[in-house]
Amino acid sequence: MAQHGQIRDLFDEVEKAPPDKVDGAFARLTRMLSVHETAEEEIVHPYARRKLDNGQGVVGDRLREENHAKRLLLDLDRNGVDHPRFWERLAELRTVVTMHARGEERYEFARLRACTSAAERRAMAAAVRAAETLAPVRPHPGTESAVKNVLLGTPMAVMDRAREVIRKALGKR
Repeated sequence: MAQHGQIRDLFDEVEKAPPDKVDGAFARLTRMLSVHETAEEEIVHPYARRKLDNGQGVVGDRLREENHAKRLLLDLDRNGVDHPRFWERLAELRTVVTMHARGEERYEFARLRACTSAAERRAMAAAVRAAETLAPVRPHPGTESAVKNVLLGTPMAVMDRAREVIRKALGKR
């Protein structure tokens, strides 16, 4: 849940950034959203499916929201911050991500907290941190499952990170 607050702060950072800093702020937001969602998809959602009553339904709703957000983020990332509709689409993304985070906090996280021990939550948090180290740093719609993330996530993460290095060397975001 702390990361949800960080994501809200990153949206604020993008929106308040001077024109020459928007690209960097948006890159940080893109990275955080991509890594965060991958870790949830690999660790939190599978656990919620097993532990919660109607876990399949709760997680299914979250995955649909995540896919929608990833598609918006990918579109924004591909078009860049200079696109004429960037700010309009960023506002749409913020709304979608905020609604998604509220759904997770209310229907998934609160219920998980109620039916898990402190030790289980610590183990899940450690697993999330580990998953984040191998997560792609760009949005990849269609990988909203633990299996797809495990099979495709690491190769995509390597490609994403290589792309970042190349782009930095060329002076691009």
